[in-house]
Amino acid sequence: MMDSASQNRVDSNSKSGVDRSRPRAPVRGTFVADRTKAYYPGFWAVPKSGSQVCDSESGTLSPYLLSYRKRVLDICVAATALVILSPLFLTVGLIIRLGSPGPALFRQTRTGTGGRPFTVYKFRSMQVQPPSRTIVAQARRGDERITSFGRFIRRTSIDELPQMLNVLNGTMSLVGPRPHAVEHDAYYTTRIANYPLRFAALPGLSGLAQVSGARGSTPRLEDMERRLAYDLNYIQSASLRSDLRILAATIREMLLSTSAY
Repeated sequence: MMDSASQNRVDSNSKSGVDRSRPRAPVRGTFVADRTKAYYPGFWAVPKSGSQVCDSESGTLSPYLLSYRKRVLDICVAATALVILSPLFLTVGLIIRLGSPGPALFRQTRTGTGGRPFTVYKFRSMQVQPPSRTIVAQARRGDERITSFGRFIRRTSIDELPQMLNVLNGTMSLVGPRPHAVEHDAYYTTRIANYPLRFAALPGLSGLAQVSGARGSTPRLEDMERRLAYDLNYIQSASLRSDLRILAATIREMLLSTSAY
């Protein structure tokens, strides 16, 4: 759930077990999977068949991404978290409603697996903005749109917790490439050749990029290219072990990170 930290964080492998070395360069081409194997929205968002994932010249889509093991992990963790954190959810929602006009939850259309749009849920951390047809502006350090309480829930990533609902309904996973606003995806798709490859997996509440120092705003194209390299690294090498390591690193980032704003 983390969207840049210092290079020291990127290189500190030993504490979390997550490989934070410089990611491999983005691969060229397209990931190919058997058409009978596809995600569909719903509680059991798992493969429709047990057919094998095909390889392309560009790389391999990890079979784990389409496995029941990943979906069971998503359901168990998300359902447990929603029950345990329900008092926190109610408290945060009430503070948001009392602190500024507008709803407690913020909804935004983002791009999911296969390039299909879906609605993501977050606790509202900004003042309600008037409708705009222009591109959605990324949050930046010192952003005047962010409320005082919003700064706290963004710094601790509490604002992302409602996405546990997205995990349960099958539009997101606990771990995967972080979903971006559709306007941002349209922008980067025309500027980074491999960018659409990140849609080969369900978007994640957290991801390898977010625990490897590639979170936050992306003012330069190189920033997004670096994040994409981590995303594609994950898509090719994902496993249950890597998901557990990323989740553990995510919890540490929530408690200790100074890069969120």
